[in-house]
Amino acid sequence: MLIKHVTFTYSLLLLLLNTSPLAAENLVPSTVYAQTDAAIGGITYTTNHRFIFSYHPFYKPSIKVGERLENGDILPFPNAQMQRSHNKDGSLKNPAKYLNWVLGIRADGQGNVWILDSGQAYPRITPKLISWNAINNTLNKIIYLPATIVISESQLNDLAISNKYHSIVIADEGIADGPNGNKAALIVVNTQTGVSRRVLQGHDSVLPDYSMPIIIDEGTSTEKKIEVFIGADGIVLDNAQKWLYFAPLNKKYVYRIMMADITNEQLTNEQIGEKVERYATKPNNGGLSIDANNNLYLTIVGERRIGVIDAKTRQYRDYTYHKEMVWPDGVSIGPDGYMYTGAAQLPLSAPFNDGKAQNTAPYSIFRFKPLAEGVIGR
Repeated sequence: MLIKHVTFTYSLLLLLLNTSPLAAENLVPSTVYAQTDAAIGGITYTTNHRFIFSYHPFYKPSIKVGERLENGDILPFPNAQMQRSHNKDGSLKNPAKYLNWVLGIRADGQGNVWILDSGQAYPRITPKLISWNAINNTLNKIIYLPATIVISESQLNDLAISNKYHSIVIADEGIADGPNGNKAALIVVNTQTGVSRRVLQGHDSVLPDYSMPIIIDEGTSTEKKIEVFIGADGIVLDNAQKWLYFAPLNKKYVYRIMMADITNEQLTNEQIGEKVERYATKPNNGGLSIDANNNLYLTIVGERRIGVIDAKTRQYRDYTYHKEMVWPDGVSIGPDGYMYTGAAQLPLSAPFNDGKAQNTAPYSIFRFKPLAEGVIGR
């Protein structure tokens, strides 16, 4: 009876605090770096110290990408004109002239920001990669992703950039037309030729585990189950540009493949699948980042925390927590050696909260110190 009483008292305390038992652990602290009027998706930081992020497309924001200045002001990036789909007279712009649906955004370490436009907001447009020179404030190039590569089920989430292999690899969650992710894949783009390939569709490494629904705030008063199954989601490349790490959101594994293999156009899709390695176990996670010592950082979307997989042990552990970090999404290196993430509050939105929208501004950007120096663009 005493054991039952203690268990009940502890559970009741958690309910009253509306927090997680992880909050009491000795984790690295996360602090609020900035606040915005809309939810944050991806985050990146350039070689000339520009802090740039996507506004989460789930909420259909009017501004798709923003930049936080050192004085705290936030401006549309790359400019205000790119945020608007229509001209002043009401006519629709050329799709090359505006952003449609952006989540993934990464700097390449050479002064350029790559914006991944999935194109799936109405009216739908051909998905594209935009390379913007953040030093000269000029457009470098646009690479379009044709319908043979990006299918109707595609939802392009994040990207990893390799200057060494002149390639970008995109994680396609496969949930644009429903919450099932069974058409997830990776997309490999040659940034010199613009040629792209869809690979690994149907391979276990990109597919969700349908026995692992998203559990929010497990063990607390706000616990809920979200029956959304998301394929390939987080993706990141190590500093040496040797290994590409990726993972479905609903999956207990992180996988990896050598960039030399996934960019080898002589390999068939089946041969590429044979090169994939199971790297480590993990909880359900969204974004991935990496430090200079190849430790992986994972946003744990259900539990208000960031985890780490130590490169030496390949073992996952919780790393940092904040009670207001509701659904951390992208994670990346930023100013002063910190890593940064936003809290998108998706579990509080009406579609995932019994039709009641409890997500509210301001939305926070959090930061924490990684185990080792971070890598620009990762």
